[in-house]
Order: sequence, then structure tokens, then C-alpha cells
Amino acid sequence: MAEVPVPLTEDEIAAALETVPGWRREGDEITRSYGIRYHGGVAMIVHVADVERLISHHADIDLRWGKVRFAITIHDAAHKLTAADFDLARRIDAIAQAHMAEPFDD
Repeated sequence: MAEVPVPLTEDEIAAALETVPGWRREGDEITRSYGIRYHGGVAMIVHVADVERLISHHADIDLRWGKVRFAITIHDAAHKLTAADFDLARRIDAIAQAHMAEPFDD
């Protein structure tokens, strides 16, 4: 049986946010957008999805013309933030860099 993720405390969330520059908290999720051409965004999403499948954690992804937005929270932890969310954020940042996506301020 899979282990239930443990939600982080407010202090732990604040500290974890410092480890993922550019990500911001919106309620009980963290979000970040990247500017990238549409077809490059599709390729980036496929790359992210492959990693998500391997780690069994998935972001909500919104693809628009020239922009991809990721929102992360753990549904199994009552939609609260956990260490796994910040791990996925770091992985997405690395993938975005590999796809030459530019951080996008909303």
C-alpha cells in the first residue's frame, strides 16, 4: 500500500518556496508559467508527463499559445502541499530549461 503524503506546515512551505525560485503559492498549490512556442510546449509537456509517470505525481497543466502553466498539489493529501510538490517543481524547472522555455510572469 502506498504511503499517504504528509502535508507541510506553513513554515516548511515558506522554506520550500525559497528552494524553487519563480514558483509561487496560490492557495494550496504552487504554480509557474513558461513562455514557449506552442509545439515546443507540447514536447515539454510530454517530457514532464514521462517524469510524472515515473514518480507517480502529476501537475495540472494548461497549454496556451506561447505559454504553459503548471499547478502542483497532492490530491491524496487533501490538496495540501507536500515535499513531493516541491520535488516535482524542481524537475519541471530542469525540463523547462532543457526545452529552452523562458520563465513567464503572469
